[in-house]
Amino acid sequence: MELIRPAGNAGKFYPDDPELITKMIIKWNDILDESVTDKTVFKIKPKAIVSPHAGYIYSGFTANFAHRIMGARKPKRVIVVGPSHHVFIRGISAGYFDAYETPFGLLNGDPAYLRELSDKFNFTFDEQAHYLEHSTETQFPLIKYYNPDVKIVELIYGETDYLALADIFEYVLRDADNAIVVSTDLSHYYPQEVANEKDNNCLVAFEYKNLELGLEKCEACGKTGLAGIIKTAKDLYLNTKVLDYRTSGDVTGDTSAVVGYMSGLVY
Repeated sequence: MELIRPAGNAGKFYPDDPELITKMIIKWNDILDESVTDKTVFKIKPKAIVSPHAGYIYSGFTANFAHRIMGARKPKRVIVVGPSHHVFIRGISAGYFDAYETPFGLLNGDPAYLRELSDKFNFTFDEQAHYLEHSTETQFPLIKYYNPDVKIVELIYGETDYLALADIFEYVLRDADNAIVVSTDLSHYYPQEVANEKDNNCLVAFEYKNLELGLEKCEACGKTGLAGIIKTAKDLYLNTKVLDYRTSGDVTGDTSAVVGYMSGLVY
């Protein structure tokens, strides 16, 4: 019997109607096509992306920018990594699912590759955490839209060191067919000006692969994952590029207490 992870956040963080999501993506891409002057960015073949995980009306444009570029590469397997928001996890919990429900249909898991990772790394399985978690789930419809035949592995982390994630990332990227999605939002509920200043530390840390100065002052719910992919980029001599940064205030017009979002490439 197949174990399928339901789309528990559909209709909340993103529409449960695939036509509505498609209309959003088309609109976002029209904006990108008009506003991005350096079209060579769309030809980059990223090994990993950083993507936010708020509601699509707030952070979907930013997330889509990175997913569009990764999707064009058509990796065979994507490891989706995000922080646990609802259940305390000690370490890293792997999603031992055969498939993941999305508005675009089932997204295939990769139990065989997950067993390979499990043999090397110390994963747990907190089923409830996976059913609730939006940091990873919000990535699934975008992955399915751009690469419908891809397989995924879902990893949710709690109390763990970024070095543990970096070890996994470096192992995963030994296989040229693999790609990684690191899910994170940035600062939460500061006035816009304060959020911009705090979030700039995260952007600098990523763009310049600065684990010491920039990342210490970065406030992000997925800071551990961000640090892990920065270390991986440094160790593997990969490039990093910030694609987009904005806050919820840029969407709503309410700049009194905003959440920051970024997307970026590792290539």
